Amino acid sequence: MRKLKNSELDRLSVEAFKSVEKTPLIVVLDNIRSLNNVGSVFRTSDAFRIKHIYLCGITATPPHKDIQKTALGSTESVSWSYAENTIDVVKELQQKNVQILAIEQAENATMLDHFSPKNENTYAVVFGHEVKGVSQEVVNQSDGVIEIPQFGTKHSLNIAVSCGVVLWAIFSKMNQS
Repeated sequence: MRKLKNSELDRLSVEAFKSVEKTPLIVVLDNIRSLNNVGSVFRTSDAFRIKHIYLCGITATPPHKDIQKTALGSTESVSWSYAENTIDVVKELQQKNVQILAIEQAENATMLDHFSPKNENTYAVVFGHEVKGVSQEVVNQSDGVIEIPQFGTKHSLNIAVSCGVVLWAIFSKMNQS
C-alpha cells in the first residue's frame, strides 16, 4: 500500500465547503477552557460537514494562534458564532425544532451505541467544560443525554476525543444506506 498525497485526497476548497449541503448536526461548546480543544472541535466539525458551532461562555473564539494550531484553517470553513450564555443558545435552537443532546454521564442517559438518529431531525450536541462537564442547567433543558460507553478506570474522555467519537458515530448512522 502507498500513502496518498494530500493532492490525491480530493478535498473541497473552503468556498466549495461553504456551499455544499451540511450534516444536520450542530455543535455547542459549553464553557470549554482549552483553546487547543476548541481548534480540534473545528477540525473534526469540518471533517463531518457540521452545520454550525456555537462557542459559549468562556470558550475562546477565533482568531487565536492556539485555536489555529489545531484547527489548521477549519475556522474559515465551518460556520460559527459566539454566545455568552449556553442556555440561551439551547432554547433558541429548540424554538427552531433542533433536538438538543447533552454529551454527559447522567441518569437515564442513552449510550451512544444505542442512539438512533432520525434522518428528518437536526441535532445539536453539547459538550461541556473539561472538568465540570455540561452544566446541570443545560442538561435539564436538553431533549436527551448521550453517554459514551467507557470501560477503563478513568471517568471521562478529553473534549476533543469525545467530539470526534460522537460526531463520527452520529454522522455514520445518519449516512447509512
